[in-house]
Amino acid sequence: MITDKRTTKVIRNPVLPGFNPDPCIVRAENKYYIAVSSFEWLPGVRVYESANLAEWEHCTDILTDQVRLQGNPKNCSIWAPQLSYHDGLFYLMYTDVKSTKRPFKDCHNYLITASSIHGPWSEPIYLNSSGFDPSLFHDDDGRKWLLNALWDYRITEGNKSSGIVIQEYDPKQQRLIGAPRKLFDCTPLKKTEAPHIYKRNGYYYLITAEGGTGSGHAVTVARSKELLGPYEVDPLNPMLTSSGKPEAELQCAGHGSLVETPEGEWYMAHLCTRPLEGQYAILGRETALQRVYWDEEGWLRLTAGGNTPLTEVPLPQGAALQGATRTDFADDFQGPQLHPRWNTLRILPEKGWCSLSERAGCLRIHGGESAQSLFNHHIVAIRQTDKSFRAETALDYEPEMYLQMAGLMLYLNEDNYWYAFISHEAGRGRVLRLLRCVRDEFTLEPVIIDLKEGLVRLAVDVSGVSGQFYYRAAEQAEWQPVGQPQNISFLSGGFTGNFIGIAAHDMNQFKGSYADFHYFRYVGRDE
Repeated sequence: MITDKRTTKVIRNPVLPGFNPDPCIVRAENKYYIAVSSFEWLPGVRVYESANLAEWEHCTDILTDQVRLQGNPKNCSIWAPQLSYHDGLFYLMYTDVKSTKRPFKDCHNYLITASSIHGPWSEPIYLNSSGFDPSLFHDDDGRKWLLNALWDYRITEGNKSSGIVIQEYDPKQQRLIGAPRKLFDCTPLKKTEAPHIYKRNGYYYLITAEGGTGSGHAVTVARSKELLGPYEVDPLNPMLTSSGKPEAELQCAGHGSLVETPEGEWYMAHLCTRPLEGQYAILGRETALQRVYWDEEGWLRLTAGGNTPLTEVPLPQGAALQGATRTDFADDFQGPQLHPRWNTLRILPEKGWCSLSERAGCLRIHGGESAQSLFNHHIVAIRQTDKSFRAETALDYEPEMYLQMAGLMLYLNEDNYWYAFISHEAGRGRVLRLLRCVRDEFTLEPVIIDLKEGLVRLAVDVSGVSGQFYYRAAEQAEWQPVGQPQNISFLSGGFTGNFIGIAAHDMNQFKGSYADFHYFRYVGRDE
C-alpha cells in the first residue's frame, strides 16, 4: 500500500505500522531516530530515521552478532531499547530477557556505544539484572545515571514491577558505582516501567509507562527539583492513555519518550495498537507520535487537549513532506545480501542455511528444525504492516519424505502460526498441505493437493481477521485455493505481531534438504 502524505500537512499515525513497539526517539546530527524492540527477531534493534517526523525509513539495525537468543522463550529476548546521544556519541541500552516464568524474571541489561548510528558499536557492557527497560540519563554536570524498572518477586498479587531504581554509571570504569536507590514508586495504575528522565527549567521530569502494555497502558509524568527525588506526580495523571476509550482508533497507548525540534517544539513517540474488530492486534504494537507542550505550571500536555492519542497531529514548523510512504515490498533475490526488511528468528541469516549465492536469482533456505523450535527455525520473514494484504512467493522444492517441508507461513510465535507447505507423502509423491497451531494446539488440515514437478507459486490473501492460501503450479494459468478461508485472530497477542515468512524445515536430517525461493511480494491495501 502507498499512503500519499504530501498534501495532508499532518503526521499520520501510526508512523511505524506493524510490529514496532517500545519506541525511543532522539534527535542527533539534524536527524530524528526511533529505536524499537525486536524481542526474538533479529536483527535485534531496528532504527528508523526521519527529517520531518512524518516520513520514516529504515536506517540501520544495531544488535546482530552481539546477542545470543537461541532457546529464549517467546516474548523474551530484546526488550525496550533506549537510544541517547551525548557529546558526539550514541548510547544504546537494551535488555536481553532469558525467562519470564513467574515469579522471577531473568533479564540482563547492557550498554553499547558508537560515534555513528551506523556503527561500529562497542562490545556490550553488562550492567545489572534487577529489572528491565534500562535508560541512561546524561546530567548537565557530566554524571550519568542508569534507570530501570525494578522487579520484585515477593509481590504476591498482580504485576511485580514495583517502581523505578537509579544508580550512577561511570563511563571511565564502564560499570555502575554506588548503591542503587529507589527513585519512584508506582502510582495506583501500577506496573511502572520504561523510565526516561528529561531536564527542563530546573526540573527533572520522569516519564514512565504504567498500567501494563494492554488496554490499561498509560504514560505517567512526575517531576522533582532534585534528581534523586522526591518526585511529584502530574495532578492530571495519566498524561496519555486509551484506557476506557473503546472509540479511539489507537489503543494501548503508552511507553512514551520525548524529542524537541530545532524550533523548540516537542513531540512524544509512544506505543499503540490498532485492534481488528476491536480486540485482535494482529499487526502487533506499533509506534505513533503526538504533539505536546509544557503548560504554565510546567506539566506536559497534548496540544490537542485531553489525554487521548490522535491519528493526525501537526507537522513541525517548517517541515516539508517529501513523498509517499510505502508499505509494499518486493524482493527478487538478486543482491549479494539479504534485503534489510527481512528478519530471522533467534539466529542470523548465515550462509550455512540461508544463501543468495548457491543458486543465482534465488534465496536458498536449507531445512532447519520444526516450526516450533526455539533454536534453529529457518524462516525469513517481514512484518505485517497493513490490516489487509496479499503476499506471494514461488519455490522449487523436491522433498523425499513427510519430515521435509517448505513454503509460506503466517507466524506470530511458536504457539500460533499457519503454514502452507510442500512435502512428500508415501504413495503420492510431492504434495501441498496446510497445518496450523492455535494457542499451542496443533492441527494438520485434511487438504492434500498432488503436485507435479516444477515451480510452485504460493500466496496468502488476508482481509482483517480472514485469511486464504492459494497455489499455482507450473501447468496452471489460474490461482487455486488451498483449503478454506480461516479466521486468523489467533495471530494476535503477546508482545510481537504477525510476520509473513518463507521457510524450510527438515526433521529427518538437519539441513538435509533445501528450497529455492525465486521471489517474494507483499502488497497492502486499504479496506
